[in-house]
Amino acid sequence: MSGEATAGPGAGTLPEDQVRAMFDRIAGVYDLMNSVMTAGLHHRWRERAVDLAAVGPGDRVLDVATGTGDLAIALKRRVGRDGEVVGTDFSERMLELARAKTDDVDFETGNALDLPYADDSFDAATVGFGARNFADLARGLSEMGRVVRPGGRVVVLELTTPERPPLSWFYRLWFDRLVPTLGRVAGDAEAYSYLPSSVRRFPGARGLAAAMAAVGLVRVRWILTAGGIIAIHAGEVEEGGS
Repeated sequence: MSGEATAGPGAGTLPEDQVRAMFDRIAGVYDLMNSVMTAGLHHRWRERAVDLAAVGPGDRVLDVATGTGDLAIALKRRVGRDGEVVGTDFSERMLELARAKTDDVDFETGNALDLPYADDSFDAATVGFGARNFADLARGLSEMGRVVRPGGRVVVLELTTPERPPLSWFYRLWFDRLVPTLGRVAGDAEAYSYLPSSVRRFPGARGLAAAMAAVGLVRVRWILTAGGIIAIHAGEVEEGGS
C-alpha cells in the first residue's frame, strides 16, 4: 500500500512534486494493489482505526491523506447522515477516484503540513497509510492535533516493521522483493519500490507514540495487528489545550 500525503526532501525521499506525480500515476491500480498485497485485510484495519477514533452520529471528522477515500467512507458510516467527513489529499487523481465512490464525503485538495481548517473544528482526525510520507512528521501530527477539539482524538493507521522472526523474515521477503515485482507488473516499479523504503524510514510503534506525545497529544496508545505489521495509534487532544 501507499499512503498519499505531503512528502518531500525533508523525509529523505523524493521531492514533493515527484511523489504527487507518482501517486497520480498509480491511482488507477491503487485499490487493486492494496487488496492484492493485504489479501483484502486493509478494510478490516481501517474499521479498527475508525473504532479508535471514537466518533459517533453527528460528529465532524477529518481524514488526512485520504487517497481513494476508503477510510473517509468508513468514518462516514460511523457519523451518519447528520455527521460530516472531510477527506483531504494532495493527489487530485486519487481524489477523483474517491469522489466517484461517494458523494457523502467532502473530498478536498490539501497539504497535510498546512491544513486549511480552523483550530478545534473537528471531533477527530485520522490518517491511514499516509503519515510515513509526511515531509515533517511532527508538523503533520501537530496540524492534525490543531484542528481537533480538546478531548477529540488523532488516529494514525500505518505499516510498521515486525522485529521477531519468522514474520520479520517473511516481511523483508515480501516488501523488499515481491512488492517491487508486483509494481513492475502493475506498470510502476518506482512507486512500489518507494513503499518498502518509506516503511523502513518510519519510526516503529514506540517511536510513533513518542512523536505523538511530543506534539502534545495525551493518553497515546496503540494496537498491533496482522502479526505486528500494522500499528494503529490513537492520542487525545488535551482538555484545556489545543
